[in-house]
Amino acid sequence: MFFIRTSLAIILSAALVSPLAFASRVHRAPTSGHKANKAHKSHAKVSRRSHRSRGQQSIEPERVTQIQHALIREHYLSGDATGEWDKNTQAAMQKYQADQGWQTKLTPDSRALVKLGLGPDYSNAINAQNSSFAAPPPVDTIPSEQAAGFAAAAGVNE
Repeated sequence: MFFIRTSLAIILSAALVSPLAFASRVHRAPTSGHKANKAHKSHAKVSRRSHRSRGQQSIEPERVTQIQHALIREHYLSGDATGEWDKNTQAAMQKYQADQGWQTKLTPDSRALVKLGLGPDYSNAINAQNSSFAAPPPVDTIPSEQAAGFAAAAGVNE
């Protein structure tokens, strides 16, 4: 019995240790005679191109004027709109954004522009050109069958 337990313990420990002995890899030199880093060196020469800036680098003077007019209207900026994104305009925009609880980066936040009334203009959108934004018709002009159907669907008893 003792012999069986001992041999079983030896077999289990050998089974646990043997995968570790065979797990290492041997790295060999390439046998084809080609240098391994040749392609990498030619790529290094290509990547030394000058860095090109992408995206919007500054705010257009027309847009700065619009922002300044809105900040003047909201009493965050005083004076006249100059069209220059100067320190006073930046400070006014930061103060406006901070008062709203938004980020205070030097670039205007889209939420701030929308709240200042400078958001996107959808008047030329496909669905907006021939649409009517009038108030809905009075309730008494809706046919009674239709009104009853609306009330039933809404769970309202008349």
